[in-house]
Amino acid sequence: MKSVKKTLLALIIPMGIIVSWYLAVRFGNVPEGILPSMSKVWIAFKTNIQNGQLTSDILVSLSRVVKGYLVAVILGIVAGSIIGMSKTMKDLLLPVITVIRQIPIIAWIPLIILWCGIGEESKVVIIVLAAFFPILVNTESGIEQTPDGFLEVGKLYKLNPWQTFVKVYLPHALPQMLVGLRLGLGVSWMAVVASELIAATSGIGYRMSDARSLMRADVVIVCMLVVGLIGVLMDKLIGMIFGMFTPWEKLKKA
Repeated sequence: MKSVKKTLLALIIPMGIIVSWYLAVRFGNVPEGILPSMSKVWIAFKTNIQNGQLTSDILVSLSRVVKGYLVAVILGIVAGSIIGMSKTMKDLLLPVITVIRQIPIIAWIPLIILWCGIGEESKVVIIVLAAFFPILVNTESGIEQTPDGFLEVGKLYKLNPWQTFVKVYLPHALPQMLVGLRLGLGVSWMAVVASELIAATSGIGYRMSDARSLMRADVVIVCMLVVGLIGVLMDKLIGMIFGMFTPWEKLKKA
């Protein structure tokens, strides 16, 4: 019964949007160049799937996300662990990182394009920069919150720094680190779309920008819906994978 109620509640707003969309197009005299009908959007979706254009754009964007995200994971976990384990490194690096983190990723795009051009490198760098900070902050927070008692036990067993990280810090910090990895993946997907909107010759963001210049609102809406759907699927998938690593978190919620 609870699941049915939850599903019905989740459908209220989407159904309201669909009804409002239909009424606006049917009775509101809204130009199709601004808000096309749902049937026209569906036709645009089928056309772009059949000619392979949409699939190709999605694969290009996903490949960029994978490359940038993996680099951000490595850098974020390493930097977050170092800052969390060392007060000296925290005092040295955290003020600068905090300042840089406040600059929106969209503000970095023009400078990165100047440095790296409009090729693949600039997209990957933008994704790395976007995903790096959520991963770093959550890793540092998880490491720093490790109880002192755990560290004392590690000292009693004369663990070296690497053993202390693997056997003491990591098990305690893992749930928080996984939160950062999940956030980082979501930010990566948003960053690649933003970068492709501004400077690209391929990818789902480029397709949206190209459709806008051609006044194809139907294609723009198709791309927006696909971006949202892929983002949700990525979040659900990584959530399921991470759930396997932290089964005790499910017991807490039960």
